[in-house]
Amino acid sequence: MASLALFPLNTVLFPGMQIQLHIFEERYKLMINKCIESNAPFGVVLIKQGREALGPAATPYSVGCTAAISEVQRLPLGRMNITAVGQRRFRIKGIDRSQPFLLGDVEFFTPADDQPDLVHRYSRLLRPLVIRYLETLSSSEDANFDQEQIPHGPRSIAQIASILLQADSAQKQQLLAMPSLSRLLRTLVEIYRLETLLLRVRLSPPDKEFNIGPFSSN
Repeated sequence: MASLALFPLNTVLFPGMQIQLHIFEERYKLMINKCIESNAPFGVVLIKQGREALGPAATPYSVGCTAAISEVQRLPLGRMNITAVGQRRFRIKGIDRSQPFLLGDVEFFTPADDQPDLVHRYSRLLRPLVIRYLETLSSSEDANFDQEQIPHGPRSIAQIASILLQADSAQKQQLLAMPSLSRLLRTLVEIYRLETLLLRVRLSPPDKEFNIGPFSSN
């Protein structure tokens, strides 16, 4: 069990993902300065109930990700712009609200490397789906990406797929909280298949000849 300063946000952070924050509230200036002085990470947690700023500390979901501060830009009145990088998943076992900011008693975890055959199978399926998804996105934005930058290893492809996915926070929170690597990979395969199809539909509007047939009454 470890003690971790918690930063409730309307964002889901994954290991390896970069986040940029403007720190302006007194409680979070205090928290971030303590982290900088002790060279300690803080925990990013998605807000379950409450507001991100200017109010009582929000109630977070029980799974988050640590963030290591990599860059700090000092601003007038003690404000800061910071850049941090996601490191480790954690589960909150208890919350201390006695400080201006939340402190969590947390346990770190990584998705269990269970069912090796399924892990291998779904990781092999996921990589080309991620490439196809990025190709579809880049074609709409007239941009390019290097396929060789997409990793092959199961944990690496699950990590990059989770970061790149353009999905709502609730869905990303589910991915972050999954305890099983095989389940995480399988879920990502299902999501990427659907999202790529939806992207293609949105980016290729039907012409006058397009006919989807009659609608169901259900």
